[in-house]
Amino acid sequence: MSAGVLGAVLLLAACGEKKEEVNTNGGGGGGEPVPAPAAVLKFSAIPDSDTTAQAEKYKPVADYLAKALEIEVEFVPADSYGSSVEKFHNGDVQLAWFGGVSGVQARADVGGARAIVSGAKDLQFKSYFIANTSTGLIESDTFPMEIANLTFTYGSSSSTSGCIMPTNYLMKATGKTPDEFFKKPPVGFSGAHDKTALQVQDGTFQIGALSYSAFEKMVASGKIDSGKVVKIWETPTYADYNFTAHPELEEMFGEGFLDKLQAALVGCEDAAALKALDRNKLVEVTNETFAGIASVMEKVTFE
Repeated sequence: MSAGVLGAVLLLAACGEKKEEVNTNGGGGGGEPVPAPAAVLKFSAIPDSDTTAQAEKYKPVADYLAKALEIEVEFVPADSYGSSVEKFHNGDVQLAWFGGVSGVQARADVGGARAIVSGAKDLQFKSYFIANTSTGLIESDTFPMEIANLTFTYGSSSSTSGCIMPTNYLMKATGKTPDEFFKKPPVGFSGAHDKTALQVQDGTFQIGALSYSAFEKMVASGKIDSGKVVKIWETPTYADYNFTAHPELEEMFGEGFLDKLQAALVGCEDAAALKALDRNKLVEVTNETFAGIASVMEKVTFE
């Protein structure tokens, strides 16, 4: 190959490589390079109640964070507790509103993940055991041992307030696992707090365990008839819901972003965003806040 031909080949190759590296804005030749797409913070939430309008429900949170942090924020729905943890694990979302259990699972899966805020009420959360009034049961200060002879349902098997913590206190009170304690198996799993309450109300199950907050909200809204369903016992308190942040956010938005995100949430006074989370105020937490939940999870497990 002559020197002239070789030079032409090398020149064409160099031009081809440059063309692959530069995108244009269209129009005539020689357009300006197109900037890389802006990073998007994607967040999700456990589907602990009706999942049909998740994106609409959490839009005010996305809007608040986008404005406070001056970035693009997008909500990504999850159809189960497990899928919300999986999305976080895979990096499909970088922030999630988890329950205590799902938060522990997510942080165990992703090194460097941080619990950053909870609702003020989440540090003193509790579960209710409720009964269809046809059972004749009334509220008691002690664990209602008589429910052993009745049909019973949890929410999701991964729910902190709808399964794991109620089971923890049931085991402490009875010295038995749910399968050993309840004499009318199988124990049910409705999948969500609102479904548990409705199934107890319509008699599908006689007894159920769920979030105190979800139950009180349903009674206040008229979705649960207090003439048909009664709270019969409440658990001691524990830490529960939290926003957990993925360490990838520091790569996406720069060092110190997790602290900036935490500060934006703690300082949130946006009424619509707080309403979407059903919280009046968000407070700072750490992974250690949920050490008690992690300890319970070593003893209480469901497939």
